Amino acid sequence: MGRGFAPLRGLGCSLMSVEIDFAKGGGLLPVVVQDVANGEVLMLAYMNESALAETIRTGRACYFSRSRNCLWRKGEISGNVQNVRDIRIDCDADALLLRVEQVGGAACHEGYESCFFRQRKDDSWGIVGERVFDPAVVYGPKDGKLP
Repeated sequence: MGRGFAPLRGLGCSLMSVEIDFAKGGGLLPVVVQDVANGEVLMLAYMNESALAETIRTGRACYFSRSRNCLWRKGEISGNVQNVRDIRIDCDADALLLRVEQVGGAACHEGYESCFFRQRKDDSWGIVGERVFDPAVVYGPKDGKLP
């Protein structure tokens, strides 16, 4: 096993072993998160080796927070957890796709189903999603910033 790589095992795929290239992204992999029920892209996050190992072990999405520099267990505060149904790796072994069951209806910390709730149209950005929860109620005010 090369430096920066982690074997991908324990996902119900016993035909092959894949070496994941964490080194290419400075120890982090980008992770596209998709709703398994409707195919909507919910968010983009990052995982380090520990986050991936915890996700595999628990079946719940765990990411690495670049702003807080620590593991981020999705839904730990809001209750909007992601039950992982499928994990896929791209052809270069340096990005993941998680297909999840989104519990609670919102993946976004701003209270929307998807983090991609803004759409470019006619030279401006508009909101295309509906807010599922009020972040100030769920997370509380934090110097005007949300987690």
